Amino acid sequence: MEAAKLNIKQWAEDDRPREKLMRKGAAMLSNAELLAILIGSGSSDESAVELMKRLLADCGNSLRNLGRMSLGELTGKVERTSRVTGMKKTVRRYKGLGEAKAVTLMAACELGRRRMGEDAVELPSIQSSVDLYRYFRPQMQDLFHEECYVVLMNQACRIMDRVLISKGGLTETSVDIRLILREALLSRAPVIALCHNHPSGQLRPSVEDDRITERLLKACRMMNIRLLDHIIVADGGFYSYCEEGKLV
Repeated sequence: MEAAKLNIKQWAEDDRPREKLMRKGAAMLSNAELLAILIGSGSSDESAVELMKRLLADCGNSLRNLGRMSLGELTGKVERTSRVTGMKKTVRRYKGLGEAKAVTLMAACELGRRRMGEDAVELPSIQSSVDLYRYFRPQMQDLFHEECYVVLMNQACRIMDRVLISKGGLTETSVDIRLILREALLSRAPVIALCHNHPSGQLRPSVEDDRITERLLKACRMMNIRLLDHIIVADGGFYSYCEEGKLV
C-alpha cells in the first residue's frame, strides 16, 4: 500500500516554504516553493510544492511561460483515464488550483513584469558636480532651513536613491557619518555623494562642513565606497569639494 502523503504542516520545519523563507531568506527557495507560498495549499493528492513543480514542468520550468498562461489554462479541465476503472473522465488539469489561487499567480507574474519595466527605466546619471547641482537645485534653492542628503549610486554613477540624512535650522544641520554609511551599505551603493544647502547664500564651506567631509572621506575609503562629491547649494551657485581638489 502506498504511504500516505504528508501535509506541508507535517513536514520538518526547515522544509516548509514559509518557515524556510523566514529562516534563510527568499533567495534560498526554489521557484516551486515560492509559488507554493502564494497558493497556500495543494490538494489531497499532492502538496502545494508538488503542484507547483508539476505546473512549472508543464511550462518548461520557465516563469516567463507561466506568466503567459491564461486563467482558463490554469483552471481548465482535461480528459483522463482512470487507473482503476479504465474509464475516461473529465478532471481539473491542476487539482487544487482554483480561480482564486490562479488569480494570485497571475497577479504575481504581472508584478514581476512591472518591476522589470521599472528596472529598464534609465536612471539619472551623475557625471560631474554640475549634474549633481542641477539634480538638487529645484528642491533646495528656496529652502529657509538646511537639509543634507546622501545620493546613492551604482558603479556607473547612476542614481539609485537619495535619502534625507538631516534637517536643521537657518544656519546648520547635524550630520551623522554613521547614518550616511548605513544607507550606503543597506542599498549596496558603491558610489555616494553628499549635498546640503546654505540658506544664508554663503557658498564657502564652514569649518564644520570641512570636518564632516574629511571624516566621511576616510570612512568611505575604509568601506571601499567612492565619495564622488560633496556639494553645497546656495542662492545662485554651488561649491564642490571635488572641483576644489579636496577629495583626493
